[in-house]
Amino acid sequence: MYSYRDTHDYGSNPYIVNIKEAAIQNRTFRTALWTGNHLQVTVMSIPAGSDIGLEVHPDVDQFLRIEGGEGLVRMGNSENNIFFQKRVFDDDAVMVPAGIWHNLINTGDKPLKLYTIYAPPEHPFGTIHHTKNDAAADENKYD
Repeated sequence: MYSYRDTHDYGSNPYIVNIKEAAIQNRTFRTALWTGNHLQVTVMSIPAGSDIGLEVHPDVDQFLRIEGGEGLVRMGNSENNIFFQKRVFDDDAVMVPAGIWHNLINTGDKPLKLYTIYAPPEHPFGTIHHTKNDAAADENKYD
């Protein structure tokens, strides 16, 4: 059984998890659950009124699955050309092609719970970002 305190990245070892429960119980902005050679699974909790932040992954396709809450997805070819916008709710899945700028904004009054799959992996093995600020500081290390 998954516990939100279970913050171990199981790496490329075989692993089974109730991903819905893992996403709903997660209390961190981002925690890597499994980082393999070709994909990565993370759980995320976006506080009410916050967002992931406008970003692009040049060589990474991304899949996001909403497990709790509601939000707004925005995407485009550049920071200044956001041409796609759609509201998302429980059970919605979002596919973000590599090279597309995107943001997920929590428009509800409770944390937005989701999991995301990156292919190939986007974050270092064992990544835990307790807050969005932690994530930004960590990402600035690699710029």
